Amino acid sequence: MASEAPPFWWEKPDWRAYALYPVSALYALVAGRRMKAARREKIDAPVLCVGNFTVGGTGKTPIAIALAKQAKRMHLVPGFLSRGHGGSFSEPHIVDPHHDSAKHVGDEPLLLAEHALVAVSANRAAGARMLIERGCNFLIMDDGFQSARIHIDYALIVVDARFGLGNGHVIPGGPMRARLIDQLRFADAVLKMGEGERADAVVRRAARAGKPVFSALARPRGKKAFAGRRFLAFAGIGHPEKFFATLAKAGATVVLAHPFADHHFYLPDELEDLTTAAGAGELELVTTSKDAARLRHGAASPEFLENLNVLEIDAVFDIENAPERIIGEALEAWRRRKISG
Repeated sequence: MASEAPPFWWEKPDWRAYALYPVSALYALVAGRRMKAARREKIDAPVLCVGNFTVGGTGKTPIAIALAKQAKRMHLVPGFLSRGHGGSFSEPHIVDPHHDSAKHVGDEPLLLAEHALVAVSANRAAGARMLIERGCNFLIMDDGFQSARIHIDYALIVVDARFGLGNGHVIPGGPMRARLIDQLRFADAVLKMGEGERADAVVRRAARAGKPVFSALARPRGKKAFAGRRFLAFAGIGHPEKFFATLAKAGATVVLAHPFADHHFYLPDELEDLTTAAGAGELELVTTSKDAARLRHGAASPEFLENLNVLEIDAVFDIENAPERIIGEALEAWRRRKISG
């Protein structure tokens, strides 16, 4: 697995996880105390956080997009609040999907900006105020669950069904951002994303704690168009193998699979190598929407982009009215907050 996260994080705990345990314990102590003691700034709008317990891709982006679409159906004006992976803006910035590049704002904000206004800011409170000034009355915070900078009215935590909590250890011995017990007390609901059993233990624990549990699947958009075709697939996301498996489920034949590190910015020679390998095997090139966002404003030539296939993903909830329920509970929590002052 090519990712920023070491492969052993997603396996059964071994000597590496245990050797790093003293550092992990210290990290967990600091992270837990910060979450408990932080003075969170209250924002003059409902804040729904779509977060995760671990580092790495869990499928948050399609969930956030689905919730934004539902918010619009409920006659709200949603806005996304993001830190922006690798972003270079020192001040809060409203993403322009036509002119901003992934290097400046991050790949996920570019995708989110196709559906609603996105403010990229390390200072989430400042970004939230900017969105409100531009007419947004419902804020969806992409990640930031552990940052403890602003008050969250409803925290929906996404857990990947294939990878769960990994080896269960806290950074640097594992992918956990803090101890589960410290994070779970601030979660309002847990969402199991995808197919698999690795998330079942945390789902049961959340249910015992009285937290609502939701489920959703990643559904390829226009999957019939991929059936029966042969591809060289490449992806620079948290878990590239999930993308390759989704392609196969759509009926595509993945002849060659090239994983890259999460949020990877492609160099011209890498794209040339991919093109050459695809041509030699008479294969088509295909990648994820996040990779495509980086390529559109990166090293890719118009010809490369013209010949590139992009597999779009939609989040489909197992209960049809789940997004409406989640947003409704976030709105109700905000109303209670306003009344209590």
